[in-house]
Amino acid sequence: MTLGRLRRLEEAIVPTRLGTTLESLRPRTFLETYGLVVILVIVAAVAAAPLVAPDPLAQDLTSALADPSGEHWLGTDNLGRDLWSRILYGGRVSLVIGVFVLLTAGAVGVLYGAVSGYAGGMVDAVMMRIVDIFLSFPSIMLALLISAALGPTVRNVIIAISVAWWPVYARLVRGQVIVVKEREFVTASRALGAGPIRNLLRTVLPNSFGVMKTIFVLDVGYAILAGSTLGFLGLGVSPPTPEWGYMIREALQYPTHWWFILSPGVALLLFVSAINFAGGIVTRSVHEAPVR
Repeated sequence: MTLGRLRRLEEAIVPTRLGTTLESLRPRTFLETYGLVVILVIVAAVAAAPLVAPDPLAQDLTSALADPSGEHWLGTDNLGRDLWSRILYGGRVSLVIGVFVLLTAGAVGVLYGAVSGYAGGMVDAVMMRIVDIFLSFPSIMLALLISAALGPTVRNVIIAISVAWWPVYARLVRGQVIVVKEREFVTASRALGAGPIRNLLRTVLPNSFGVMKTIFVLDVGYAILAGSTLGFLGLGVSPPTPEWGYMIREALQYPTHWWFILSPGVALLLFVSAINFAGGIVTRSVHEAPVR
């Protein structure tokens, strides 16, 4: 086969693969469509917060605990701050926590687990005992201890949750790598002269990552919940920075003002449930992906 024919064949295959990938990512059920739409709406509203909402820190004690109105769509809190604005800016904080926890914990856990599973033997045994030490602590308790020690900031919340979560990813990736490294195409790659690092990064790891895509998408919602839990317990983002968990904590002191506690609670419920529903799209795309 000539070089020209090979290039034409490759040009024909690439669009087909791209079309198959896009088709598998299309929502096919009402819940998947709902989840995708809600995520897009919330992310767009959060990104446009400076354009559609007033200053979330501006206080007006004469309007404290005001009912929802045309001036304040979701009412005000105990210091007269606009709840609509605080919900949007709080969503920014929650989204940053969710995304960066997954990037940090995922990067550390995937690399650690891949090295452990590929190396095997004594190296694997020692590395997994370290993972077992971390997993012996309940993840939320470990995150609470770290956050309490470091102090209440967005960065420290991300660090605390990441330290508690990376061992889970490490163990999952290790199991996938142990299975994939014994397959024929890995043996062939090794026989063709690929070194251990190249073989791990270019052959084994990409073929071990399928199931992790679904876990990462779903865990964005769980990371947001974990950050809100720390905020609710007073160990998350420090006030007056708006954050959904801490806003719920503040609202509990005013149970008769329903909009105060309902607003951040509904925002948290909608966002996390939408991520879980939309996760079905990624799950299906993984199952429908062709075997390499």
